[in-house]
Amino acid sequence: MPDVEQVFTAGGPLARALPDYAPRRSQRRMATCVADAIAARRSLLVEAGTGTGKTFAYLVPALLSGRRVLVSTGTRTLQDQLFAKDLPLVAAAIGRPARVALLKGRANYLCRHRLLSATAQRSFAGLEGGSLALIERWAAVTVSGDLAEVPELADASAIRGAVTSTRENCLGQRCPEWSRCHVVTARRAANDADIVIVNHHLLLADLALKEDGFGDLLGSADAVILDEAHQLPDLVTQFFGVEWSSRQVEHLLADARAELARQGGDVALTAMLKSVEEALAQTRDHVPARRGANGALRMEWNEAPVAFEAALDALTDRLELLHSGLAEAAADAGLAHCATRAASLAGTLTRVSHAREDEAARSIERDARGFALSMLPFDVAPRFRAIVDARPCAWIFTSATLSVGDDFSHFARRLGLEDAETLRIDSPFDFERQGLLYLPQGMPDPASADYLAAVLGEALPLIEAARGGAFVLFTSHRALARAAELINARPEGPLPYPLLVQGAAPREQLLREFRAHGNAVLLGTASFWEGVDVKGEALRLVVIEKLPFASPEDPLVKARIAHLESTGGNAFRDYQLPEAALALKQGVGRLIRSEEDHGVVAICDPRLVSRGYGRVLRASLPPLTVTREQDESRRFLARHAP
Repeated sequence: MPDVEQVFTAGGPLARALPDYAPRRSQRRMATCVADAIAARRSLLVEAGTGTGKTFAYLVPALLSGRRVLVSTGTRTLQDQLFAKDLPLVAAAIGRPARVALLKGRANYLCRHRLLSATAQRSFAGLEGGSLALIERWAAVTVSGDLAEVPELADASAIRGAVTSTRENCLGQRCPEWSRCHVVTARRAANDADIVIVNHHLLLADLALKEDGFGDLLGSADAVILDEAHQLPDLVTQFFGVEWSSRQVEHLLADARAELARQGGDVALTAMLKSVEEALAQTRDHVPARRGANGALRMEWNEAPVAFEAALDALTDRLELLHSGLAEAAADAGLAHCATRAASLAGTLTRVSHAREDEAARSIERDARGFALSMLPFDVAPRFRAIVDARPCAWIFTSATLSVGDDFSHFARRLGLEDAETLRIDSPFDFERQGLLYLPQGMPDPASADYLAAVLGEALPLIEAARGGAFVLFTSHRALARAAELINARPEGPLPYPLLVQGAAPREQLLREFRAHGNAVLLGTASFWEGVDVKGEALRLVVIEKLPFASPEDPLVKARIAHLESTGGNAFRDYQLPEAALALKQGVGRLIRSEEDHGVVAICDPRLVSRGYGRVLRASLPPLTVTREQDESRRFLARHAP
């Protein structure tokens, strides 16, 4: 069996298995540090620049260790890639077979009990008959129960929610289908595996919510490797927070009515359900109806009218009464579980509506389907650190963006990992030769009315020089929508290149079209700033409209700023600036994805040069050659345009 360093040599197993493999000192260094951390059960933070080969750099030591390793990713796309491609390839190359399990969230697996209920109440549920029949036929033959086996079933299909379970409506061991439960089977396979591949949402849900009846996902893991770890601080905050929505109540009412109908009905309980429904409608009426730029409204808690809190209290009372009524009348596990859900929703609602102002940031969000309440803690570091300390295994966090400059302290502080070892590995790409960083001169203040027009005035000549192949990234949906309007209304006519606009189609479809066209122009917001990998000539220009500072008017951001300042901190220095630096690094990182890529990143915001904090932001970026001249940028793009 080779050691870690031998695997990455010119004549090593990877070079023999991969014809295009090129040994990289940085990749070998990362792999050695990961191996040491696994052996010593230490915490390690690794920032590995694009092109390092970090996936193999942690998979090789994980496999060679012979220990039980949990790998968590930020996206299901990377999760599937690890399971179907990378792990089998590495395991075969180094001669180290392993039992590997891919574990998804419960929403991906068929729930046999809920399928039976949906079938029995077909007309009541109002479900698409064809889709339900399709699921019934598939359910009779599937082994895994993974809905990905049914490609005809759209992600947005209402049938998915009817035939899968949530943590709230799962009956657990009381379920008559427990012995054949697909989620239980998948969990058992994961518990028996050497390498388990999950995603951050599943892992954090398990840690924060302690899934009843399924055991600890980490179990006896010797190491936890978290790829795309830059997402973790916000995700941890989300999972340690509290979310309550009107849709949860609506789902409870629908499930309780289905259970009652199956049992022949109950007049008193039906009246209680109607009472909760009325209280929910009255509460919704007290949420202001104005809309934000993306069709939804998020407001601070103290912006809601006094009548809203009174309506919440009334709704809580009705839910508690429903709990009592259901608990007394429960004849089977289904109705008993509805009673438990009513009590849980009432308790959560009380916790959010009566929280202290210094405890967490609270907000209210309304959209066309209802409203939601959110309570996010200001500081999750102690709770996350307690999880790490309670599990004496190696914790390895890796991403292309964990540090601000050379400093990991912002990321480490948010998760309570100040004493973790750190390793920063630069990208092997020749950024000075492969790309330009264009900082336009004479741009107006980003708050001015003519700023967006000025951005397009810079972007369109660059797009013309590049002959398309551009991402134009915005910091708000409002700016994106307005830019699309301005481009389509040009006096000289539409762009001579395909124009793809976020929201017009699912993200993955837009990316497929972008790659296929080769000369498209894509307008995107936050979801295109990271996790998007377009190698080759299809992407040769990235235009960034504005520095990605979180809006200080966002209720959650405003609450966090107020909390930091009230506790003696400097909100801009300790929170807003480092968050913007990491987001900007992600956006700029979309351009150069391989040794053959060339292109220009144009950051239109003049504050990158005019403000003192611009030095901090620039120090976090790859070492691209900097220019202030548009002509130079256009010549560079023209040279490398297809």
